[in-house]
Amino acid sequence: MTEILVFCETNEDQLDSTAGELLAAGQKLSSELSLPVSAVIFNPNPDMVLQAGSLGADKIYKVTDPKFQQKTDEIYTHGLFEACKQINPTVILAGKTTLGRNVAARTAYRLKSTVAQDCMDISGDKNSGLISVKRPVYGGNAQAVFTFTNPLNQVVILRVKTFEPLPLDKSKTAEEIDLVISMPEPKLKVIDIVKQEFEGVRLEDAAVIVGGGRGLGGPEAFVQLEELAKILNGAVGASRAVCDAGWLDHSYQIGLTGKTVTPDLYITIAISGASQHMAGCSASKNIVAINKDGDANIFKEASFGVVGDWEQILPSFTATARELTQS
Repeated sequence: MTEILVFCETNEDQLDSTAGELLAAGQKLSSELSLPVSAVIFNPNPDMVLQAGSLGADKIYKVTDPKFQQKTDEIYTHGLFEACKQINPTVILAGKTTLGRNVAARTAYRLKSTVAQDCMDISGDKNSGLISVKRPVYGGNAQAVFTFTNPLNQVVILRVKTFEPLPLDKSKTAEEIDLVISMPEPKLKVIDIVKQEFEGVRLEDAAVIVGGGRGLGGPEAFVQLEELAKILNGAVGASRAVCDAGWLDHSYQIGLTGKTVTPDLYITIAISGASQHMAGCSASKNIVAINKDGDANIFKEASFGVVGDWEQILPSFTATARELTQS
């Protein structure tokens, strides 16, 4: 057994928030396997390196090549694969992001190893070096435990927000190693990047989320949800049915095929609570449900619930929230 390698993504000039989550998962495995936690970062700046060390990396592999400024699956798969060939890690951790889930799966294929997708927990056996993971099955209706059979290059893709980053320890420093990887001319080139502008809090980072479902009847109702979210300094989310209907963009979607969120408070309005939706929000600390169907599944998951017509309940709820926040 060698080490636990974390694929740390970057976001402009800083580490992506998933890096801290993965390093925390790595430290959990480290205590179980007695292995060091390493981070591989492509084109890092000094702040990224310091942050990775403060968040739990014992060793940091730095890969510098201008080609890695283009974040395509092809380029990063090549980079992670070549890094793994040189490091030969016991475990490779990546986040279930647009980039991470594709790159990690493709890297596993090239390594002729196994990959576990959409994992919600992870543990290791020191004697065998084998990793066990917990992941949803049957559309999120159940969770199953899977164990790898080969203790080398075990690739695990963790669901975002399943691990809390460790507190920053600025006194902790990591060993820095320059990793030389030759990158051939890519077949795919990024011509242009269009950034989507948004106001307020990102859905993934919000402490409070107000989510709407198909029972709202149309896109016009989301004006009221946005009003409540703004009062609570939160974000608006939606079920898949809402996004499929074109009422909101799919960037608002919460669920098995959408975003995973872990807010302190999730207020659901006219959301039935299908298992696919709950798979993306079940880790919320408190769920408040408003639905006219008293038998809706959402009430089984909610900490608090109100049975009734949202059009009668929401205005009073919003007025009370405004009064409490302004007092």
